[in-house]
Amino acid sequence: MKKKYVLVGTGGRAEFFYGALVRDFQETCELVAFCDANQTRLNYANKLLKDKYEVSEINTYTADRFDEMVETEKPDIVIVTSMDRTHHRYIIRAMELGCDVVTEKPMTVDAEKTQAIIDTIERTGQNVRVTFNYRYAPHNTKIRELIREGAIGQVNSVHFEWALDTQHGADYFRRWHRDKRNSGGLLVHKSTHHFDLVNFWLDTEPDVVYATGGLRFYGKENAEERGVTKFYERAHGSEYAKEDPFAIDLESNEHLKSMYLDAEKEDGYHRDQSVFGDGINIEDTLGVNVTYKNKAILTYSLNAYLPWEGYQIAFNGTEGRIEVRVREQSYINSGGNKSDEGKLSEKSIRVLPMFGESYEVEVEEKKGGHGGGDPELLNDLFGVPKEDEFKRAASHVDGAISILTGIAGNKSLATGQAVKVEDLVDLKRK
Repeated sequence: MKKKYVLVGTGGRAEFFYGALVRDFQETCELVAFCDANQTRLNYANKLLKDKYEVSEINTYTADRFDEMVETEKPDIVIVTSMDRTHHRYIIRAMELGCDVVTEKPMTVDAEKTQAIIDTIERTGQNVRVTFNYRYAPHNTKIRELIREGAIGQVNSVHFEWALDTQHGADYFRRWHRDKRNSGGLLVHKSTHHFDLVNFWLDTEPDVVYATGGLRFYGKENAEERGVTKFYERAHGSEYAKEDPFAIDLESNEHLKSMYLDAEKEDGYHRDQSVFGDGINIEDTLGVNVTYKNKAILTYSLNAYLPWEGYQIAFNGTEGRIEVRVREQSYINSGGNKSDEGKLSEKSIRVLPMFGESYEVEVEEKKGGHGGGDPELLNDLFGVPKEDEFKRAASHVDGAISILTGIAGNKSLATGQAVKVEDLVDLKRK
């Protein structure tokens, strides 16, 4: 029997899920309704269903009619791809109404909302899945395999450097993510992927977190140092924006225009705010130290204004070292070809035994985003899951543990103190 799905939040990330549902999983799934705070955006999602995927339009409900949607459509599963700070609201209410949930990462943005989700799962017995597609990328799975098989013995330390370039990285400072209340900042919204990978690779959990950093490049306070002397609030309609390499033109991209510019009349949301404007309170330069329950340590950095996109990692073990270098295809969310998301332009995994010759590890890539990882994630969610020796499917506990590293990091940034992760949330594990 087909499972019925509804989706709440039809912004930039939503099509990854609903497009797959109607294109690839019609035998196992039925998409029955969309929900969003903006009717124009709802109508555009329906237009994409009809014009791009050649399927019938579905019922739409505004956000204040979420309960009505669930009661009327009777879905088995609610997919949550709304603004991060609203995730908990829909996750909790969906479970209270008897539905399971698939949620985009991050599961939520702070400890209080995390606890509320955990408590609701305990109370209702419903299931929550968090969509960590990075786990499924072949090179990331291979790293887990190498560590599990003892290629470098016991891993004692990890150095993890993540680089966001001036196309992708800047985009977080144009959008709603620029306000930490909406996104939890990059330590939660973006780094949850990376912290989850470390948990996944080392098969452990964070214990103590210390973070430092700040807004060092973007924001009005840094504009003069960047040579910015002409200010504008948003790019649309601004002559100054035409001279700004960080500006995006919503009018010139039909997808961005339809999803955001045409929808402004309803909610006033500007997708093209200046990265050197007011109202930015998230960090663009971050360093984090983590001690794990298995005694391994992590040094992590994220910078959002670099000339290339990707990451470099070194795993140091009792019998050697693994060095990883990955460069990814940069993109603007909702502004480009989503099939290019996570596309690799360079990838290297090298094992350096303590005694013996170093060697390069070959990884087979497949068709689809993140080296073929995205289709595997989608099949796990919507198709017939295959037996997975690496246990890549992420539960609500995985979702919570990954964001708790970032949430602890945010608390550390605010207090200047190291934070014990287990003091933040009771995961209610027996």
